[in-house]
Amino acid sequence: MMASITAFSPSRVERLCRWLLLAALWLPSCVWAAEVEVGAPQITYGEDGYVLAADFRFELPPRLEEAVARGVVLYFVVDFEMTRGRWYWFDETVVARSQTYSLSYHALTNQYRLSSGGLHQSFAALGEALAVLSRLRNWPLADHKDATLRPGASYQAALRLRLDINQLPRPFQISALGNRDWNLASDWKNWKLTLPSPVPPPPPLEVVK
Repeated sequence: MMASITAFSPSRVERLCRWLLLAALWLPSCVWAAEVEVGAPQITYGEDGYVLAADFRFELPPRLEEAVARGVVLYFVVDFEMTRGRWYWFDETVVARSQTYSLSYHALTNQYRLSSGGLHQSFAALGEALAVLSRLRNWPLADHKDATLRPGASYQAALRLRLDINQLPRPFQISALGNRDWNLASDWKNWKLTLPSPVPPPPPLEVVK
């Protein structure tokens, strides 16, 4: 009996190699992306409107620690969405917000810096900066005058934290492809909520004469 040998044309081999390369780049990001856990998200009513609090549990991989120490700025993005279901169409997005935090190290002062917008905080140790980054508190979501929000109504909320590799220097963006250490992100944390009603201010104190 003669063994049969199947010959592959160069074009088929090239297509197979490209497919395997794409799979190798795409699959690790799917498998390794969920390195951050989102815990205890809660929406409350503050003085100026609705605010969000949540905790993010994660550890910065040694490779990222080394990158920060060498002067690379890491950008973390918090994404939030709140939708309302509609039976006749797609769900309506009523709130969509993102906030970027930059984590950097300044060799002259030997301090780590965490910045967001115009706010900056300096820390003597990296762990102190990460502790603040992992605790989201009083993040404003919507003004109390927002007419699209209905207190007492049901909504679907989603929250995540991710390292934005698109803001890294170009050489690091290339290194981040398919690299577990650089694909630091959480899955979307989804939960249902009933929007709390505004808390009325306490009545003024009466002065007894």
